[in-house]
Amino acid sequence: MERPESPTAWAPETEAERRAIREQMERLLTNPLFRNSRRYPSLFRYVVEKTLDGQTEHLKERTLGIEVFGRDPDYDTNVDPVVRATAGEIRKRIAQYYYEPGHETEIRIELLPGSYVPEFRLPETPVAIAPPPTVRHWRWIIAASLLLVAAIALVLWMRSSPTPLDRFWHPVIDSSNAVLLCVGPPDRLNATLTPASASPSPVTLYGLLTMQTQQVALADAITLARLTGLLTTVGKTCQIRSQSATTFTDLRGAPVVLIGAFNNDWTMRTTASLRYTFQMDRQAQNYWIQDRENPTKREWGINMGLPYQRLTEDYALVARFLDPATERMVVVAGGVGQYGTVAAGEFLTNPRYLDTDAKRLPAGWERRNIEMVIRASVIEGNSGPPRVVAAQVW
Repeated sequence: MERPESPTAWAPETEAERRAIREQMERLLTNPLFRNSRRYPSLFRYVVEKTLDGQTEHLKERTLGIEVFGRDPDYDTNVDPVVRATAGEIRKRIAQYYYEPGHETEIRIELLPGSYVPEFRLPETPVAIAPPPTVRHWRWIIAASLLLVAAIALVLWMRSSPTPLDRFWHPVIDSSNAVLLCVGPPDRLNATLTPASASPSPVTLYGLLTMQTQQVALADAITLARLTGLLTTVGKTCQIRSQSATTFTDLRGAPVVLIGAFNNDWTMRTTASLRYTFQMDRQAQNYWIQDRENPTKREWGINMGLPYQRLTEDYALVARFLDPATERMVVVAGGVGQYGTVAAGEFLTNPRYLDTDAKRLPAGWERRNIEMVIRASVIEGNSGPPRVVAAQVW
């Protein structure tokens, strides 16, 4: 095989050449740029395999949305640009991969803008295409093929059986935008001072560091870390902001995760019209989650004046809904007290909790808005396993 003189697209003709491209595809997919994501490898592998099989007529946006991402046949590609967004990310990651040292002599697989048909190019330094295996190795070939088939079957089965937690996060993860995580200060009531109003003289760096607006409660920080870890593991870009620095425009620009309750104004605002809401009697120091259909019920609450050693239970609100004001998906993880917030974060990142409670939810809950009240025991200053005590799906 002769190498082209110019970096034009290369059409593999032999099985050995196609095998070399598949091996190169696997190199990219095992790189950290791809292996920590679910969406990018799925689309990349699909378009490469279809091209090698000569079926490029299938590489259209709607077809890819249906075949790769499980969209309905009549889904609106303008409202749900998952294919375009994912392809854009793949292009950036491919470019970053080949920019890194050590890949100069590898076959190039490129996904050019405006097309979902990958192009293959040989490097300027010739690459060795392995000859087809000899017949005497047929036993090893069969064994390797069986293992490969088993591995593919396992992956397909896992993808076809997403956990309830996967289905809960799907509308957020599948968005083409980065996720905004908004967290409140330790004490919202004392966090309204700005540097300009706190002192007539310029605020020092130390002064800024010690302001309430620059601090996060430990329970909120733990939950923030858990949720950020979950989202970045599946390839989502996260932006973290305090509630005081978050604007309505920010909420309209991306799906948002609101951490905390009474210390987060955006949590209080976005949940105000839901069935389950946060309420408080500041004078009596009573804080609770109220059920609009049973407004006199206050058992899902705590008294903030109680010595913390005597607290045995805390409660939290976990919700995922499309906010009509921002037209964006909102996830809420807020506790009545600090232990409730920790329990909410654990519930939203550990699959085994929602696996248990999802069986009691109505069919199709994953495609609708959902709100759940969580209860967690508090033992020696630590929150116990979260349990759903009430849920609303609409």
